[in-house]
Amino acid sequence: MSKTFKIEIKGRVQGVGFRPFVFNLAKGFKFSGTVSNNENGVVIYCNTTKDNAAHFLEDILKNKPEIAVITSHDLTEIPFTKYNDFTIIPSKVNKKINIPLTPDFAICEACKSDISNPENRRFNYAFTTCIHCGPRYAITEKFPFERAHTSIDDFNLCVSCNEEYTNPSDRRFHSQTNSCTSCGIQMNLTDNFGKLITNNQSNIINEVATLLSQGKIIAIKNTNGYLLCCDASNTATINELRTRKKRPNKPFAVLYPSNSAVKKEFDLSKYEENALQSRIAPIVILKNTNKTSIDAQAIAPNLNHTGVMLPSSALMELIIQKLKKSLVATSGNIHGSPILSEELDAVKQLKEVADYFLHHNLNIKFPQDDSVLKFVEDKQLILRRSRGLAPNYIEAEITSKESILAMGAHLKSTFTFVPNGQTYVSQYFGNLDSYDVSERHKKTIKQYIDLFETMPKTILIDKHTQYQSSVLGKELASGWNTELIGIQHHKAHFASVLGEHDLFNSEEKILGVIWDGTGLGDDNMIWGGEFFVYKNNDIARLTHFEYYDWLANDKMAKEPRLTLFSLLDDQHRESIKHKFSKTEWTIYSNTIKTNNLKTSSVGRLFDAVASVLDIADINTFEAEAAMLLENCANLYYKSYYIDFLHEETYDKIPAKKIIQAIVKACREGFCKERLAYSFIYTLAKTIIKTAKANQIKTIACSGGVFQNALLVSILNQMTKKEGMHLILNRKLSANDENISFGQWMYHQHIKN
Repeated sequence: MSKTFKIEIKGRVQGVGFRPFVFNLAKGFKFSGTVSNNENGVVIYCNTTKDNAAHFLEDILKNKPEIAVITSHDLTEIPFTKYNDFTIIPSKVNKKINIPLTPDFAICEACKSDISNPENRRFNYAFTTCIHCGPRYAITEKFPFERAHTSIDDFNLCVSCNEEYTNPSDRRFHSQTNSCTSCGIQMNLTDNFGKLITNNQSNIINEVATLLSQGKIIAIKNTNGYLLCCDASNTATINELRTRKKRPNKPFAVLYPSNSAVKKEFDLSKYEENALQSRIAPIVILKNTNKTSIDAQAIAPNLNHTGVMLPSSALMELIIQKLKKSLVATSGNIHGSPILSEELDAVKQLKEVADYFLHHNLNIKFPQDDSVLKFVEDKQLILRRSRGLAPNYIEAEITSKESILAMGAHLKSTFTFVPNGQTYVSQYFGNLDSYDVSERHKKTIKQYIDLFETMPKTILIDKHTQYQSSVLGKELASGWNTELIGIQHHKAHFASVLGEHDLFNSEEKILGVIWDGTGLGDDNMIWGGEFFVYKNNDIARLTHFEYYDWLANDKMAKEPRLTLFSLLDDQHRESIKHKFSKTEWTIYSNTIKTNNLKTSSVGRLFDAVASVLDIADINTFEAEAAMLLENCANLYYKSYYIDFLHEETYDKIPAKKIIQAIVKACREGFCKERLAYSFIYTLAKTIIKTAKANQIKTIACSGGVFQNALLVSILNQMTKKEGMHLILNRKLSANDENISFGQWMYHQHIKN
């Protein structure tokens, strides 16, 4: 006898084609009933037997849409309701939303085929999407995910698109982002004075490709924000872009036409290839070869790696296929500002950078940079978590019932919002020293509060009260009358790794190795070379790199020569006098005599070694010296490396002895490649020695230093040899992007 069953599916199940999938599956089972989105995910009602309902659920779980993520499901019998057919019904929400936000998905192969086929009605349509791909988070206004709740609702479906939308056998059945040339998004091409070049939709891509091939720089509005693009083989144009953007050395990303084009120029691992072709479509850092057609040195000066990506949208796919060559594709912003998405802002800020602008009239609600990944053997390192990855953190354990807002750090800022049973970690914003970045950070917090109709009960901030994130957190707490709690920076880093790997219930001790550039410590010194021990919901500082003088505040992070000056004694300091002007030398020599602020920063230690080896004395972008040092070390292929602390016994890691040993070896004629490698090798050995001395088998590493692929590789090999377990941030970046999530994890689980 037929009964009525209710099936609830939770997870990333909205905006992924789940309802059309369920509809067609139910038709195959010959069920009557309904499927709809609700505040918790997807809810299904069906008339059938208990066994058939169970088989139906099993089929759903086994064959779900590729981009769906199911976190829980439930099947219950409810009072009988008669249904005459199976239908998709509009969402009705009577409660606050409690679902993951759906990220943007890169263009799928079927849509690529549509836009390249002259017989297809979407031939050359730059905003072609289907249930499997297209913008989601970027255009969200509210939830559940329905067309009416997105900015694409500004475009009314034409008869043909509506037929697809209502046809169960069509790939665009209930595709909320459906549109075409007749009813969809319109583009226009202008010069940097605002003069219209063309708005002929059938010819505009050809015009853009022609201008790019002529060496022009074009600001292109992609579906997640503006990109600045130019020919990746045109050295003069790349250098002109650097000059105009005031970005002398920081690497650019390169957009390739296809995976096969990438494979002709780079040697890909299976992990790198899978990432490039994934629905995230991230930038993947690849090692250069002698096969590249691009000007790799102009794109990433003095580095032997290039950031490579494939098109994430139909628009970029059409442009790159028409051009038939690679493009520099870097964030559309002025250095230090957030990625732009509004036409007026883009023209105002980029008119001195771009020669032309390709605009369109889709309103982007959540602008995002491209995500950036790097692989070390089989380990994925996230260097920037943004489009395609943000804003969900699925499967985070939530024990608290209060709504929480964690404000994160000052550099590489994010926030974490927990208004319900989900954890939302925002996209990367950037450095909050920038007024525009700070305003974007603040605006997005307000958007989240409006989206989830929930005010935070507690706000978590970094203990460094001068961080702009902390300043804003205090302002919000005061205005909203909420509790304010400060959490130490490096302990938040450690908690982020423990949270990612669900290790708060571990019965064994865990060594936390947290190395970065800067963070205020509990003793009011600048920490950055920390060893912690976690056990029984307690984090204790075990040891650290010995303190050395922190000079000239933030200037020290920008000038590696200053860290070297600090670490050398009076006798050796004279040897670097040539790196400073006479006035600078006098000022710093006097300052160090009375300085009381100390640091244990390993990030700055990298800077000092780069300066010793004459690799870099001044950073033109954040972490430049460390990147160049890693690049230098990667050029050393022999196995004759040095542990600079081989015969040393120590309580705190003697940073000055490491520097003095490198200075001595440098004078003795050792090549800089060997010394750079040996420095990183020595750092890895300090971790192993510390773990052994404290009889700890599990090592958790976080902080910006652990974005160094060579360090991770050496440490990975060492831990395997010693029978130890190495864990790293895997869903979040190791840098300060994970601080907001770590603050949340610390608040939930740590006693002290």
